[in-house]
Amino acid sequence: MITNSFLNLAFLILLSLSVIHCRFLPDEEGDDGIAPAPPEGLCSAVTIHGFKCKEYHVKTDDGYILGVQRIPEGRTGPGDGSQPRLPVLLQHGVIVDGMNWLMTSPEQALAMMLADNGYDVWISNHRGTRFSRRHVSLDPMHPEFWNWTWVDLANQDLPAVIGLVFKETGQQMHYVGHSMGTLVALVLLSEGKLENVKSAALLCPIAYLSHVTSPVALAGAKFFIGEVSNFFFSFFFNFKYLSF
Repeated sequence: MITNSFLNLAFLILLSLSVIHCRFLPDEEGDDGIAPAPPEGLCSAVTIHGFKCKEYHVKTDDGYILGVQRIPEGRTGPGDGSQPRLPVLLQHGVIVDGMNWLMTSPEQALAMMLADNGYDVWISNHRGTRFSRRHVSLDPMHPEFWNWTWVDLANQDLPAVIGLVFKETGQQMHYVGHSMGTLVALVLLSEGKLENVKSAALLCPIAYLSHVTSPVALAGAKFFIGEVSNFFFSFFFNFKYLSF
């Protein structure tokens, strides 16, 4: 009875998170059948504060098109130009996107604070988030588009974004990851594949789950809540309403 209660609670939490983060996206598709990019990108949340911001797109080796935003300088301008602005890449955690770095005032939001303090700020958005919901051939309305795991975020998304930043700046970058953003970095660090990263700041780092004591989390893992919820949402929910 207790186990069933935990199972039901875990499922309700997943359902609630999906509803809380839902947001309507346009129905129309491009001529190639690929869903268009959102009409207003993440930069719209930056420029209103007086910052410059540029939208980029980079394609992963498995065909996902990721949105990346750049805040090249602070509100006071580029400075005297005597020193190149060091690039900093910000990588969000699970169930959120790059907007996570911009949810407070310019004096408190890390992305804008870094820009005002002389850094060239880059914001990454993992596949499936509202700013990275395109693919060269797969339709985000179909389950095949969502057939990936965090391993693909580490082996596909992060290298593609790092490659873009290095190509545009020609410099090694500082990396700031939060939660799952630390997990994907640890994967590449353990394999020696972050040669273009100068330093890494890992916020709420996660590597092992053996210390988890939450009954809800343990019940969810034991009874394959992820697989059950994925099956449920594939049949009863429209993917266009997902915004995380």
